[in-house]
Amino acid sequence: MSRTYEVRTYGCQMNVHDSERLAGLLEDAGYARVPEGEAPDVVVFNTCAVRENADNRLYGNLGHVASVKAAKPGMQIAVGGCLAQKDRAEIVRKAPYVDVVFGTHNVGSLPVLLERARIEQEAQVEILEALDVFPSTLPTRRESAYAAWVAIAVGCNNTCTFCIVPALRGKEKDRRPGDILREIETLVAEGVIEVTLLGQNVNSFGAEFGDKLAFGTLLRACGGVDGLERVRFTSPHPASFTDDVIAAMAETPNVMPQLHMPLQSGSDELLRAMRRSYRAERYLGIIERVRAAMPDAAITTDIIVGFPGETEADFAATLDVVRQARFASAFTFQYSKRPGTPAADFPDQIPASVVTERYGRLVALLEEISWDEAKKQVGRSVEVLVAAGEGRKDVATRRLSGRARDNRLVHFVPNPDVADPRPGDVVHATITYAAPHHLVADGPASVPRRTRGGDAWEAAQGRPAPTGISLGMPTIGVPA
Repeated sequence: MSRTYEVRTYGCQMNVHDSERLAGLLEDAGYARVPEGEAPDVVVFNTCAVRENADNRLYGNLGHVASVKAAKPGMQIAVGGCLAQKDRAEIVRKAPYVDVVFGTHNVGSLPVLLERARIEQEAQVEILEALDVFPSTLPTRRESAYAAWVAIAVGCNNTCTFCIVPALRGKEKDRRPGDILREIETLVAEGVIEVTLLGQNVNSFGAEFGDKLAFGTLLRACGGVDGLERVRFTSPHPASFTDDVIAAMAETPNVMPQLHMPLQSGSDELLRAMRRSYRAERYLGIIERVRAAMPDAAITTDIIVGFPGETEADFAATLDVVRQARFASAFTFQYSKRPGTPAADFPDQIPASVVTERYGRLVALLEEISWDEAKKQVGRSVEVLVAAGEGRKDVATRRLSGRARDNRLVHFVPNPDVADPRPGDVVHATITYAAPHHLVADGPASVPRRTRGGDAWEAAQGRPAPTGISLGMPTIGVPA
């Protein structure tokens, strides 16, 4: 019988993309996804190092799996991703029961390292300092039949003082546009109707081969892929955001009216200390031009509270930008030190009590604005791509869930006169109620438009059901 595996993913969309490759590699090597409720033969932790509690979370989870391993002879544990790249052999020292440690640059080595660890009966640690193989060229097991991630670049050339990603992912490496489009065309041929383009700074794509207009050109090229209905991207850097990208978004019908653009702070002084090479005026100018070109665009962001040296005036400046920007939602962080980043050694670290109090005020303002912006959707008919795993079906209301073109989550009542839509199908629904982070359409939706994405989902039901992933932003609101 095939050995079974489980991949546990933490962190950003790039990690989710890598995990799909890890699953593909393992299945290509003869492993099978573990049935629900059973203990796998191999557990892979694909880790994130962005937050301060990442270490504690990993070792806590490793300790739990270690007890399972002790009762299951031959079970293996592998740790990869950003925390593995950072801590290297330290993981094996603290958790000697780990069999394999691999980094962000050698995802493709996992099956070989597992086999080597099994034969040699000792831990295998392999960390490369530069990218070995671009992850998108590796086998994949996608979590969704109708939507897919497409990495167009990995790594980062910026030096933000709070961020450890450049040290772990390396300098930016861009794929050739032709390779990207071929991957997208292959995905569409398999039934994918939505793709999300990924990069640490996705709009700096082209820097490696000297084309500053490459990202806008790529968006327009996506518009020419027959059968591709929705294109999203994350996350662009405000310093690299150019008007040709805004034009490409507005003029390419399958590029969605949605923009997730990190702000981090509304204070020019803090942006300077963060080495974020833009200022509040430029950021707000981009939003103004995006809305002029796409009035219905939903704009979301990332914000850090409590960066070292943040004064009440700095925080007030952030609140002021939030009021002007009118974000549909935001992913908010309380600053945490990351060893190896310049900001970890900055003076004037902010007391936790002050950070928490400011964070509460920011979240309250964002909730108020998000709700006001969502209420503008009431009475509108929106196109919804039905999703798997975005929400539970409500027995009383029969509601299903999906994403509008602007990426808002919509809970809708399917048309009672026809069969329920499949994940990957499209309906139109009129919004009857708005909450800060979702919309409700309680009138019956339109007759579903059956899509190739729905066909692909239906065809995939012979294998373990997809867990379902949102190809937009991570869950918005106060982190658990």
